[in-house]
Amino acid sequence: MEKTNNRPAWMEDEQVKNIDPKKLNFLEKLFKEGRGKSQKEMLAYMMPMMRKAKQERLTFTPQEMQAAINAIKKYSTEEELKQIDNILAKTAGKAK
Repeated sequence: MEKTNNRPAWMEDEQVKNIDPKKLNFLEKLFKEGRGKSQKEMLAYMMPMMRKAKQERLTFTPQEMQAAINAIKKYSTEEELKQIDNILAKTAGKAK
């Protein structure tokens, strides 16, 4: 994933320009530290991160999440895209 000004390129994308930088930084940390984890490891990692987001009152509208996902995907490698799709599929399965 390309970087500009020490920030990932997706964080500079037009799609996310109106999202609070605190939210973008949270997503960047989530994406960066979640990379390469198995489903079990990812679930164990996500639970405390979601609690932290709640404590910090970081909530995302569906539009913000979709814009961020689209921006992240736009600047991702094929390998990263596979992992993102895998995580999203697992998350969607848990939401049902």
